[in-house]
Amino acid sequence: MSTTTAGDGHSPALQRTIGPVQLTLYALGSMLGAGIYGLIGKAAGQMGNAVWLSFLVAVVAALLTALSYASLGSRHPRAGGAAYVTQRAYGIPILSFMVGLALVCSGLTSVATQSRVFAENLSKLTGIESLPIWLIALGFVMLLAGLVFRGIRESMWVNVVCTLIEAAGLLLVVAVGMSFWGSVNYFETPRETSDSSLVLLVIQGAVLTFFAFIGFEDTINVAEEVKNPQTTLPLALVSATVIAAVLYVAIAVTAVSVVPAHELADAPSPLSKVMEGAAPNFPPIILVLITMFAVANTALVNYITASRLMYGMAKQGLLPERLGEVHATRQTPHIATMVLFAVVAPLALFGGISELASATVLLLLVVFAIVNGALIILKQRPGELKGAFEVPLFVPIGGAAICAVLIVSRLASEDWHAPAIAGALLAAIAVIYFVLRPKAIDTTEDEASV
Repeated sequence: MSTTTAGDGHSPALQRTIGPVQLTLYALGSMLGAGIYGLIGKAAGQMGNAVWLSFLVAVVAALLTALSYASLGSRHPRAGGAAYVTQRAYGIPILSFMVGLALVCSGLTSVATQSRVFAENLSKLTGIESLPIWLIALGFVMLLAGLVFRGIRESMWVNVVCTLIEAAGLLLVVAVGMSFWGSVNYFETPRETSDSSLVLLVIQGAVLTFFAFIGFEDTINVAEEVKNPQTTLPLALVSATVIAAVLYVAIAVTAVSVVPAHELADAPSPLSKVMEGAAPNFPPIILVLITMFAVANTALVNYITASRLMYGMAKQGLLPERLGEVHATRQTPHIATMVLFAVVAPLALFGGISELASATVLLLLVVFAIVNGALIILKQRPGELKGAFEVPLFVPIGGAAICAVLIVSRLASEDWHAPAIAGALLAAIAVIYFVLRPKAIDTTEDEASV
């Protein structure tokens, strides 16, 4: 297979350099992130010692949508994959546009949020409190933009290092706490429960822990830079989801074995508290450094994803054509990378976007439901291109149903701010669509060149 994607014979194109191991680590790094370091406390507060059950149920729920993404990536390995398959399935340009920009918004808010977190941690770690947080955050975003512009090969190697450090941090917590395994009742909940109420409690916990697995959607967006994407994408997505599940269950068992669940719920840094309980002499600075690598990795993955989404949408005719340009030397979407920096930088400067980030998570669930629906349509369409990785029809149906339940759950549990912001974002995206009036390119063309 060629090392570059198909172009027009004259224009530079993206470079295929990502192998199966790199892509698996890319997907795994996107899932692990820094969220688990705080999420385990919230989940333990809700589930007690049975928190590991919630992660098991959550991975089954997440796997349904991950398998749908894997199948779609196998069929249509395109940058901006979600927007592409939405257009191919539904044929509604405004829907494809809104799906793509909703994902871009999610990436933007994540990068801006993580840049602030990284800056705050670096400031405390180094003691350089004379420098304002916004300046450190801006410098961090500039480094990210420079790395993404430099090349996908370099970005992937940084991602590999960060992901291995993230995973090592979680394995370290498991290793020091493993001697405590078996010390508690792992089916104990915060209150007395019957079998039926335990099932309900586990489902409620799974709704919370499901978000620990969000990240698989990032993988499909680098499809045009993956070697043999038809087989590599499904392998990486499924492998990363299973590895993340094993790590999360092990962390959950370890955490409640070392620290009582109610104390974990109240701890500002739950895994740090676990380390203190299991290894009191362990230098806490090491966990802080690992967390910083996790934060940086999350930001890097989301920057890459957003740039490839904009590139892919431009190639589809959904965004201005210039955003689909590739640098002749670096073979990266340099215009999209620069535009993203211009948007992320102000967000990183001003901060205070936690509610915006929460709203984009809600939008992600809507996108997941739409993408699952796209696979249902494509599987039933006569003559539609098949992939190297096909799943039964119940997979996307189940994935769409679970996403719908999660959306209703989020709307019921959140205050009005996040849904209102999500609605405002969708309205703003719709306005942008009618201003740009893009004409989506027909997606039924032969894809043999991809």
